[in-house]
Amino acid sequence: MIDVGNVTEQRAAREAFLEALVYDDPVQLYERAPCGFLSTTPDGLIVKCNATFRTWLDLQAGDIVGKLTFVDLLTPGSRIYHETHYAPALLMQGSLREIALDLVRADGRRLPVLVNATLDRDEHGTPKVIRIAVFDATERRSYERELVRAKERAEESEAKARALARTLQQTLIPPLPAEIPGLQLAASYRPAGDGLQVGGDFYDIFPIGTDDWVVVVGDVQGKGVEAAVVAGLVRHTVRALAVGLEEPGRVMANVNDVLLHHGSERFCTAVLLRLRRNGSSWLVVVGNAGHPAPVLLRVGEEPRLCGGSGQLLGVLESGVFDEEQLTLSAGDTLVLYTDGVTEGRQDSAFFGDERLIQSLSGRADDDALGLVDGLVKDVLDFQEGVAHDDIAVVAVRVPEA
Repeated sequence: MIDVGNVTEQRAAREAFLEALVYDDPVQLYERAPCGFLSTTPDGLIVKCNATFRTWLDLQAGDIVGKLTFVDLLTPGSRIYHETHYAPALLMQGSLREIALDLVRADGRRLPVLVNATLDRDEHGTPKVIRIAVFDATERRSYERELVRAKERAEESEAKARALARTLQQTLIPPLPAEIPGLQLAASYRPAGDGLQVGGDFYDIFPIGTDDWVVVVGDVQGKGVEAAVVAGLVRHTVRALAVGLEEPGRVMANVNDVLLHHGSERFCTAVLLRLRRNGSSWLVVVGNAGHPAPVLLRVGEEPRLCGGSGQLLGVLESGVFDEEQLTLSAGDTLVLYTDGVTEGRQDSAFFGDERLIQSLSGRADDDALGLVDGLVKDVLDFQEGVAHDDIAVVAVRVPEA
């Protein structure tokens, strides 16, 4: 509630000060200044104070001068600060600026103020008088409190956003399945930057039947909640379609139709594997929809890209999606990844296909987990530890006997 009487007194004081300023009345300039002035002895006893200061505290000169010390007018917390910081610093430095304190009015209310003080000494260096200027900091303190509250609200919103991003991403990045006899699987996901904004990268690994598995890795264009929603749609659509459609290309064609009718303008790339056991080896059909081509690491051969390219999902009505059939034998590995690997940046340079092949070649004898972790480490090291885009990597390996 606004104290109308106090506002009226302050307005009158300002008018008196301006009038005194026009006529150069030193007494009125002191008494009606827009800030409080007071003088104290070195031990703090108030010997003089202006009308502005007395009006703020709702006290008369006879209540203050020669009776109270400056400390007597402070709140308990400000008294402690005065004794531990204010007074010692003033004695050593001779002056202080913008010290935040709280005064106590006659009715017990607090008045937040900023204090400037100087300590005058005589010709022998002995403290003689302390002169203090007091500025009403009510509005400034309210503004500072609002800044703190705004900062707290922003931090709370950021924490909620991080939690939402983690929750959404966990729906796109499932835990690895139980161990599959005759097959090693490993996967890794690293979000871009600080991980605050959820991305569109995803992967999934699930069984269709005995010794019959599907692996899919995809990347929805853009970031944010909409990208995550589309990624979730693609992932669950693939799961539903793969039960009845054996060919990865046909699965991709149907996912394309779903995206075109979904209404989102986000497109998606994906690569899908259909794996079936064939004795000690695995028959793999690779289907690609505009996604970076998987890398095949085969014993005794140079690593190579496989699976073709195909068109993007959610762009054209009729789609053509490349397929390639191959066999994974003991020691062979197939590595799937999103473009956060090859498009990892260091200044204007990209990690690229050549570094990808070099990284995998040097770890061709590692198990699936070692190979995945090593590749992700190389990509992050290339970017000095900070991923500029989401990174997802999945490795499928047939262990050696």
